[in-house]
This record gives sequence, structure tokens and C-alpha cells, in this order.
Amino acid sequence: MKTVFPTSGLGSQLQQVAQILEVRAALGLNRQIFFCSLGGFDTHSNQIATQQTLYSQLSPAVIAFYNATVELGISQQVTTFTMSDFSRTYQPATDGGTDHAWGSVQMMVGDSVLGGDIYGTLPEFALGGPNDVANNGRWIPTTALDQYGATLASWFGVPAANLPGIFPNLANFTTKTLSFLG
Repeated sequence: MKTVFPTSGLGSQLQQVAQILEVRAALGLNRQIFFCSLGGFDTHSNQIATQQTLYSQLSPAVIAFYNATVELGISQQVTTFTMSDFSRTYQPATDGGTDHAWGSVQMMVGDSVLGGDIYGTLPEFALGGPNDVANNGRWIPTTALDQYGATLASWFGVPAANLPGIFPNLANFTTKTLSFLG
């Protein structure tokens, strides 16, 4: 593989995944799920500088991994996504950070992703607005992680009948899966 990965922790993790994908046939692997981690987003202080550093690691690592999937001819079969169960409040704290919140944004990359759209409804970005549950920018989410996960699981081949057992909260939503994967 010719793709050059950044030397960051996430870059190294994604390079290892790409190397496994490169030899998947020899290993007899048909379907895999890999977890890579980039911690440090729990920014109660110094948020702007910390997130600049984190996103400057995330972007080149994900781009390199996507390029590796193109080089390997599997970009239609590989979906890279972010996952977090919380976000940050809109209102900053006095020490340059923010508190825990709901309603985070997730990103997806891969040639099966039907990109260029927002799935869910963006809140009205106003403190005390109609989507703000605590008057500090803690938005009520319109799309659940269960729906996001069920969509990915369906794309991966999990039958619809099995989704409620994996994602028990799906019963709370009219729309069980979203349309961001083709």
C-alpha cells in the first residue's frame, strides 16, 4: 500500500486497519468492524485550542484511511464514521470550556455514504430557544444514536428483524433507520 498516514495516534490506528484490510483475503475475513479512538474531547477548559489540535489529527488520518480504501479498491465496502454519545453545551464556561450536552454531530466517509446532507433537524441556535432544555445550549436531539447505529448495522447486513434486539430503544422511534447509506 502506497498511502502515507500521519504519525498521530489515530493515523497509526487507521494505518493498522488498512493493513489488515489489505490482507483480508489471506486471513479469510469477510466482514470486520474496527474501533479506533481519539480521546480528549471532554473539554471543560481550553476548548478551542484543544479541539483545534484534535481536529487537526482527525482530518488527515481519516483522509489517509479513505485514500487507502480507494487504493485497495474497497472504498464502496468500507464506511468510516465517528460516534459519541454526548456533545458540548453552546454556552461557554468561564474557563474557556463547555459542559456536557446532547445532540452531537457525527461524520461519515466512504463511497457508500450518501453525503452532502444533514440527517436530523438542526436546533435553533439560541440560548433559551425552543430546543434548549437547560437554557445553556443543551439541545434536545432529533436523531438517536440507536437510529444511527441501526442504519450502520443494516448496511453491514443485520436483518431488520434483529435490530430491536440490538437497539432496544428503536421502539421509541417511528423511523428505525436513516437513509445516509446506499
